[in-house]
Amino acid sequence: MTTLLTLSDFDFALPPELIAQHPAAERSGSRLLDGTSTGKKSAPIDRVFRDLPSLLNPGDLLVFNDTRVIKARLLGVKATGGQVEALVERVLPGFEVLMHLRASKSPKRGQRVRFGVCVEAAMEAGDNSGFDAEVLGRAGPEESLFHLRFPSDPQALLERFGHVPLPPYITHADDAHDERRYQTVFAAKPGAVAAPTAALHFDQPLLAALTARGVEQARVTLHVGAGTFQPVRTENLALHRMHSEWFEVGADTVEAVARTRARGGRVVAVGTTTLRALESAACMGQSDGELCAGVGDTDIFITPGFQFRVVDALVTNFHLPRSTLMMLVSALAGHARVMALYRHAIAERYRFFSYGDAMLLSATPEARSPQCWASGPVALGV
Repeated sequence: MTTLLTLSDFDFALPPELIAQHPAAERSGSRLLDGTSTGKKSAPIDRVFRDLPSLLNPGDLLVFNDTRVIKARLLGVKATGGQVEALVERVLPGFEVLMHLRASKSPKRGQRVRFGVCVEAAMEAGDNSGFDAEVLGRAGPEESLFHLRFPSDPQALLERFGHVPLPPYITHADDAHDERRYQTVFAAKPGAVAAPTAALHFDQPLLAALTARGVEQARVTLHVGAGTFQPVRTENLALHRMHSEWFEVGADTVEAVARTRARGGRVVAVGTTTLRALESAACMGQSDGELCAGVGDTDIFITPGFQFRVVDALVTNFHLPRSTLMMLVSALAGHARVMALYRHAIAERYRFFSYGDAMLLSATPEARSPQCWASGPVALGV
């Protein structure tokens, strides 16, 4: 007998008080649920994140996402005086941006929106004028985004007038502490509107300990979009349309993966965004699934049945119920195993989501294959 996995299979009841509103006092002081044991009766082990080096072997490779979160949230007003809340999704050439925009009545093509008129940073500087942006029209899937032109460099304007784009389940207003902690210690390339949260647990002493352990490190870039919080609205997973994100995998990272394979080490992705970048790069123009360097957009949708060609293990935070990220981790480590780990985490009062704790997962033998991936749900034996 077989059953088809649907959206409801990735649901679980989470007590609201387990949603972390602030990060741990120390980055590497978060808890780490070790879920790498794969035996049917193997119990997960409760650890601290700074224990990670002892769980990796000399010769393993950790791959990080070096994207940098931009101050993508903007507040403003229309010419009519109506309030506007916006989230920049992507910066384009020519001072143009794509953004999510919420207002009582959507602005039309040719209209202007004034942003930054109530931003604290601007007020402290004695400048409450903000800036005007021109609406160029609608864009994106089902025209869900607005296309605007800024008067000058969007990155500079966002840095001056924008807010840290904290996730919707974090209820406090962003502050200087969030500017520092909702950013990895190695963030380098601006463009993300959400943090690669599994990497938030790494600090410089931990990175040094990993190097001393003989664990190699490499980087990819994937600019996390607001679509990471997009809900799945259909029980039939094959009907879900995945959001697109820009990524880059460099030749140096491809070479690091090759060295790791040659010495028998494991490729450990830090976060689902790193995993998405690596697995997407393994499909670009390659019929055999060989990892190759490249730049592009990916809308890869990883569900149980996906055949992983690069990643052997994953460091990841705990994800929202019924989310595409629950499907991704289930594809890697097995649906039943992941749901059992989540039950354990809830019982042991782990902290969830972006500012929460982490877990370490290994790929099941069934998830590893040299074949190219296929998205969508599959039938599993029960």
